[in-house]
Amino acid sequence: MTDSLLLGIDLGAGSMKATLIKPTGEVVAEHSVPVTTNSPRSGWSEQDPAEWWQAVCTVTRRVLDAEGVVPVGVAALSVSAGAHTQVLEDADGRVIRPAILWNDQRAVQETNDLRAMADDHILEISGNRANPTWTLPQMLWLARHEPESFARVRRLYVAKDWIRSRLTEDWFTDKIDAAGTLMSTADGASWSQELCDMIGWSVATLPPIADCTDRVGQVSASASAATGLVQGTPVICGTSDTAAETYGAGMAREGLGVIKLATAATVSMLSPHPRPDRTVINYPHVMPDMFYTIAGTNSCASAHKWLRDTFFMRSGDVGHQVFADMDALAARVAPGAEGLFFHPYLNGERSPHWDPLLRAEFAGIGFNHGAGHFVRALYEGIAYSLRDCLDSLRNKELDFSTARLIGGGAASALWQQVVADVVNVKIEIPENGDASFGAALIAGVGIGAFSDEADAGRAVRVKAELSPDPERAAFYARAHEIYVDLHKALAPINHRISALLADESSPVMEGAR
Repeated sequence: MTDSLLLGIDLGAGSMKATLIKPTGEVVAEHSVPVTTNSPRSGWSEQDPAEWWQAVCTVTRRVLDAEGVVPVGVAALSVSAGAHTQVLEDADGRVIRPAILWNDQRAVQETNDLRAMADDHILEISGNRANPTWTLPQMLWLARHEPESFARVRRLYVAKDWIRSRLTEDWFTDKIDAAGTLMSTADGASWSQELCDMIGWSVATLPPIADCTDRVGQVSASASAATGLVQGTPVICGTSDTAAETYGAGMAREGLGVIKLATAATVSMLSPHPRPDRTVINYPHVMPDMFYTIAGTNSCASAHKWLRDTFFMRSGDVGHQVFADMDALAARVAPGAEGLFFHPYLNGERSPHWDPLLRAEFAGIGFNHGAGHFVRALYEGIAYSLRDCLDSLRNKELDFSTARLIGGGAASALWQQVVADVVNVKIEIPENGDASFGAALIAGVGIGAFSDEADAGRAVRVKAELSPDPERAAFYARAHEIYVDLHKALAPINHRISALLADESSPVMEGAR
């Protein structure tokens, strides 16, 4: 294979993936390896950047070793990873501590303090409200709880930028990831001294800002030896995973949304300007002069995996086969799971509630409920949560009639249809809708393989379509009202449970020490 190829590398919450494509959008090779997420305390979520680099070297060599691939044919590459996740280096270039992930909930008090200090002003400057998911509250937590680490920081990298720096030795970020730190202006074009001053953060530790399609370096000799890539291969800046995957799914125009069923679940759509609001998130997008508004639920595939591992997995079982068996059980259960409801708040919740103290539950359990009911209730509960997300966007006069469905959950035909029926929109399934594919397209734009961002989007192909069933959609609309009322009734009790567990004098805490 002598054609010029484009490489996209993506760090997900649980894996590192590389995808090699032709400029036509055809996938030539792809490979992924798991990465470890550690939770040293309840609500914490951390990863080791050194493991990321090992994973990059592994997946890159695997795709380059695919039949017929010649490394010299790789024309360019870019990297994507979760927003907000930061790597901190000291003056000697050493990583100071594990990276705090986007789904970490430790900065609850810091979030509340920032809101009390300047809630409206932070929203006005950054386009977003302070929440535990953002870098700004996380770094305030660091200042309070690990002051020695805080004082040592000389460079802050967002995750994808640290990975890319191992390839090129550059130090840049893009506008989208800059906005994701809550330390920049809403367009991500410049750092905000005012926001940084709120936590005593030095702007000098923040990288120069580029466009995600800018060429920021090339593969170094040492990186070439580690990865198998040819020295001098152009490296494009890249961007956050959600921006890359929505772009890779074809979200290049208004009126087309993207629903993602991955570790978290999200609903995204384009807008010509940011929509600052307390219930949704705003970012610049890959498409020039466009923003995307996103609402998300914290636990999706992560909740699905939790259900499998806790109640269905036995010693010697093969994970993907257990998922298939669970799906078959759920398919035999009628819509509504015979009155069983599930709220997917296993790690608090984001949009539209922004409440880290919410807790998950199955409600309405009866003797009539078997294993398949619990799987179907999980599918439906996450779909109801996505409807909450979409309703929060519709309240801002944002809407779509068609959505591209992406993520690992989209592999289940049953879950696809549940989402279509609950959200009540037409669903399209792209051939490739993950972030590594989008990152490869961005690499192509960066070296001129496409005339512009819109031209690259034409490489996205749809492989299937499905429409909501009117009868089921009407039923789910009524059921969603119960789902919402259950949330309202249980939220205060969730808070009381969290307070009980946080009481260091309780027997629960005594037993944990």
